[in-house]
Formats: sequence, C-alpha cells, structure tokens
Amino acid sequence: MRLKILLFTVISTIATVNAQISSMLNWPASVKVGTEGADFVLKSSDHQKWSKDGIEITFSESKGLMNVDLSSPIKRIKSVKVMWVLPQNENSLFLGDQWERSYGDLSWKKLNPDRLMPWYFLAFDGSVCKGYGVMTGCHSFASWNTGKDSLILNLDTRNGTKGVKLGTRVLRAAEIICYTGKTAENTFTTAVNFCKLMCPKPRLPKQPVYGINDWYFAYGKNSADLIMETVNLMAPLAKNKKNLPFCVIDDGWSKKDPGLKYEWCSNYGEPNPVTFGDMALMATKIKATGMRPGLWSRPLCASQNEKPENVLSRTRGSKEQILDPTVPENMAKITNYFKTYQKWGYEMVKHDYTSYDIFGKWGGQMLNDKNITTGDWNFSDQTLTSAEVVINLYRNIREASGEMYLIGCNTFGHLAAGYFELSRTGDDTSGHEWARTLKMGVNTLAFRGCQQNAFFAVDGDCVGLTTDIPWELNKQWLQLLAEGGTSLFVSIQPKAVGPEQKTYIEKCFSIAAEPAKVGQPINWMESEIPSEWILQGKNVKFNWGK
Repeated sequence: MRLKILLFTVISTIATVNAQISSMLNWPASVKVGTEGADFVLKSSDHQKWSKDGIEITFSESKGLMNVDLSSPIKRIKSVKVMWVLPQNENSLFLGDQWERSYGDLSWKKLNPDRLMPWYFLAFDGSVCKGYGVMTGCHSFASWNTGKDSLILNLDTRNGTKGVKLGTRVLRAAEIICYTGKTAENTFTTAVNFCKLMCPKPRLPKQPVYGINDWYFAYGKNSADLIMETVNLMAPLAKNKKNLPFCVIDDGWSKKDPGLKYEWCSNYGEPNPVTFGDMALMATKIKATGMRPGLWSRPLCASQNEKPENVLSRTRGSKEQILDPTVPENMAKITNYFKTYQKWGYEMVKHDYTSYDIFGKWGGQMLNDKNITTGDWNFSDQTLTSAEVVINLYRNIREASGEMYLIGCNTFGHLAAGYFELSRTGDDTSGHEWARTLKMGVNTLAFRGCQQNAFFAVDGDCVGLTTDIPWELNKQWLQLLAEGGTSLFVSIQPKAVGPEQKTYIEKCFSIAAEPAKVGQPINWMESEIPSEWILQGKNVKFNWGK
C-alpha cells in the first residue's frame, strides 16, 4: 500500500503558518546505499521497509513528516539515495539553498538534474510554489536533485570520509517535510512559511540586533584604542535606550601562536597583551558608553604543541591544525573559551570557521564538488555522522554560552537553527570592493531573508563604510539592512564618517532597533541581485550601480 504523506495544517509552535494540506510524496520508488565496501540497491515489498545484507531503512509518517530511519549493525554506511517517481514541469523554476554561507550564487533556475540543492528547495510552475526539505537539525547532510520524472534525496551519513559505525544504534537520518503554497501566495511568502515549518523551535534574540564591527575597515589591525574610538563615535547615534547596540570586536584581539604559519589561526583563549590587554576591562569600557560588548572567536584552532591525538586527523602535521571536536578534552577547552568570554562580560560571540576547519572546504566548494569533504580521514569518535558531530559542537557551545547571543559565521545554518540566535548567512561583504558587497550581501539577503526569525535572526553582513566605496552606494546597502528587518552591523572607518553619514546612521539605528517585517525582494525571480523591494510596507527601488 502506497500511503501518501500529508502535510500538517497547524503545529502549536508555528500556528501562524497555514500550510495547505497536500499529497506530495508517495513512499519511495527505490533506495540505494553506499558502504565502505560496495553500493547496494535495497529491496522492499511495501515501499516502506527496505533491506539487504543486514542494512535496513524504514520510512514512516508522523505529524506530517516522513521519517527516514537507518540501521546497519555491521556495515559502515556512507550514503543513502532515495528516489521518487515525481514528474516535474519542465518550465518550472527552482530555488535551492547552500550548505553553510551563500557565496553570491543563489537564484531561481531552470530544471537541471545535475544541480545539487542542499537542505531544501522551492519549485514554482507558474501558478503554485512547492517546498521540499528536511527538518532543521538533520542527522545527515541532506541534498536534493530534481529530474524530469524524478525527485532524489541524497543523505551523506559519513564520519569524515569514512562510513559511520552505527553498531546497534538506529539513526534517524532525516525527517522529510513538504509544503504547497496557496495559489494566490507569492513565492517569497511561500519560502517564509516553509522555513517556519522546517524549524519548529528557533532560538531568537529578545530584540532586534544592530551595532558595529571593526573588520571591514581594520581587517585584523585593530586595537583597544581604535575600538574605543569607533564606539565613542557611534554610541551617541543610538537613541533607543531600551534596545542598546552591540560593538563586536573582530579578529585581532587575541594572542597569536608564534609557531603558526597562518596569522589568522590563533589560540583564542588569551588576549593580545600589546593591543588589548585586559578583555574584561575592555567589555566594561564598552558598556559604559551605552553599547553591548561582543567578541569574535575561531574556537577550533589548535596550537602547534597540541597532542597529536587531539588534532583532527585531516590536519595532523599541517601548519594549520584543528581540534577534533569529538575528543572530550577538546570540547572542554572549546566550551571553556565561551565560559571565559561570558565571565569577562561579553554579551555576544561571533564564532567563525567551524565548517571550513572541520571539512577543509568552503560551502561553495562543497557544492561545486558535490562533496562536503575529501581525502581519507575520520573523527576520533567514529560512531557519529559528521552532521551529528557538528550538532554536538553547536549544542555544547550553546550550553557554555549561557545568555550570551551567538552569531554563527561559516556555520551550517540548517544544523545551527535552534542553537544560535543569529547566523551570518553569506560570505564576506567588503570595505574595499562594492561588487563583492552586492554579490555576497544583497544576494544573500534576497534569497535567505526567508530564514529571518524562522531559523534564527539573519545577519547579511556589514556595511563596510570606508573611503574606498562611494557613500551613495553604501547608503543604499545601509537602507536595505536597516529597513529590511534583519540584523544591521556597520563597519565604520572613522575618517569616512562626516555629518551626513552620522545623521543617516542615527536614522538607520533607530529603525533597526525596532521589530519589522522582513524585506521582500520583488524581482528575485528575474535577478540574482534584486533592485526592487518591499521595505516597511513601501516599494523601494535601488540603483546598485553595477
């Protein structure tokens, strides 16, 4: 019997979303499994329970979700490929997501069977928009392919590049969710509603987040004096005393390990005594101005004298060694960083590089290579999938951080949802290159704004306000961030700020301090960098100067 999975209409935690009941997926037509030794085509008599040679995959329905459970006591499972017979309209347009941050590469595209779409995707046939995805917190790295007559779900269950050792454990590899938008519903609204369904319990900041960050004018050459100069310049412009702005101190505050080849790979447990000194005192000084102190961290870096067994096997012997997050001693060290930041008095931590440090690739490379990692390596604990390792890392960081806000940067948003209040959802904008800000900033905000307050608060990255970029261009980016309802961070080069800039920043800070509906890109189906938006209930057209 080929029971169809129905979508739920109301879930208590997301009752504001009216999901249209729809029969979108039958039980699968075929299931393939990749192991350390060989690939297997599983067999089934009812299309729900599939098995061969001790491997078993079971599909079940609960609360409108299709659950995928995997057991394999002996064989090490590397991948699961699930296929449905599902005809696609060849004229449809498809919007996929990215593995971690986006890289200016998100857009609606025509049907392409070779296109890999991580986590979820939307399909629009000209009248109705549908969503297919997995629930956040998925225990595998899930991606989709669509063909003319098929839908394929790929589940990467590896441990590093090896198959996972499940033993007697049954792995809930994924929970599949589908959504059909209403006929009159525009595609952006469908995207917003679908994201809310995928994440029933987001962790959100109590108020909108805005403020300053030094990276896009200092680029690591910062100091306590420079930070206080920008704080004293910007703090008077924040008039909302019920929601104070943040000052996030970016890379440069920490003591460098002299044995490392790469300057940016540091031991972030110790302050830089020359340029910053007492970091608790630094936090106190920032608070005294009416700003809330924040800090950047790269928690997985290992020093050159780290014990080899503590280093991720992929990086042993290299100049840039990474802590293996499955080693208990390492996790204690990592969580102690965040406990220390909290003890110093910081109210936000932007933690960076964890996806690159673990897997050795940026998200764009993962997608282009159709492989999140390469080589021959595994974690110390081989009983967990890589996705579970990442989730455990995020969970431990969350628990160690107390009430501090967390911004995940270079993190897997679909795994971070529910743990971090904010997510840097795109690659770096720029204080030097306007084209990069358009590509990484505007594109990200357009195609991932639908995740705002559904997965977390979206951080589209900073306005790099410097003398290298014309004010009339940066002013528009500042307006989009301020009026678009997401987080706003401005990276201020002091000499680039005059009376006009101060007046407009003051206005934008006041707007960003209050809750607002997320900005809607009107022409997002025609342009990768939409110029027409609905902001604060008004139609706004930008001249991006391309």
